[in-house]
Amino acid sequence: MSNVLKAIINIQKNPISALKSNYSGRNSINNIGEALEAYIQDAFADTISESDESVKSQKISSVFSYLGNQNNPPDIMLNCGDAIEVKKIQSKGSAIALNSSYPKHKLHSDDSKITEACKSCENWDIKDIIYAVGVTSDENLQHLWFVYGDCYAASRETYLRIGKTIKDGVTEIPDVEFSKTKELGRVNRVDPLGITNLRIRGMWHIDNPLKVFSGVREVEDKCIFSLTCIMRKTKYQSFSEADKNNITKNKKLSITDIKIKDPDNPAKLIDATLIVMEVL
Repeated sequence: MSNVLKAIINIQKNPISALKSNYSGRNSINNIGEALEAYIQDAFADTISESDESVKSQKISSVFSYLGNQNNPPDIMLNCGDAIEVKKIQSKGSAIALNSSYPKHKLHSDDSKITEACKSCENWDIKDIIYAVGVTSDENLQHLWFVYGDCYAASRETYLRIGKTIKDGVTEIPDVEFSKTKELGRVNRVDPLGITNLRIRGMWHIDNPLKVFSGVREVEDKCIFSLTCIMRKTKYQSFSEADKNNITKNKKLSITDIKIKDPDNPAKLIDATLIVMEVL
């Protein structure tokens, strides 16, 4: 079964900065965002250097239970493992656009924003989710972060409460006609002629991990490529001894115990693990 530690080792062995040129021409990949997602997929499937498309397809089929689309999270789900959401930003200060899906502490199978194919691809209720965030130009990948949602986003009740409050507030507007929707609200027949409708949609943004975790990890622009991973220490300890040994014995990786703010209560610090690789 694949996991983030295996993916880190695969990336360390095959760090690719020139993503677009490396992936151009493969399966109609023609922009840096698609190349980034393909690279993440290859890292988890151990197919970065696999040239035989038949072998590659078999590996991908065995490793992943779901490969998603751009409109619904997640982008990738590991079979009996974590979910992965891939995001691209083009500066270290950019916020991440999540569109209508609020940030995920964990991925829940009853989330209205995920597809039926995702819900039914395997027997699951809750998965850990990794935000794979790449800092890119139009051609190259400079920084790649793997951050677990429970280190990054609050529990879903925080976001659901906001949405419910907005929905309830909209329905209290007098003399308007509402219709049922998965969005925050829909108001029909707003004008006297009854020809104008209003859709109320959430457009979520979240600060990127480079900004959020700048106190524990400051990336260097002089790097050709860097990889950073942050997870709770309990998550790191849950991996097999063999996978952890591959990380700790790799001289090109550094692993550090850190403290980070609890996303649900910033007054509380939680034990976390930081893994770093830099190509200078």
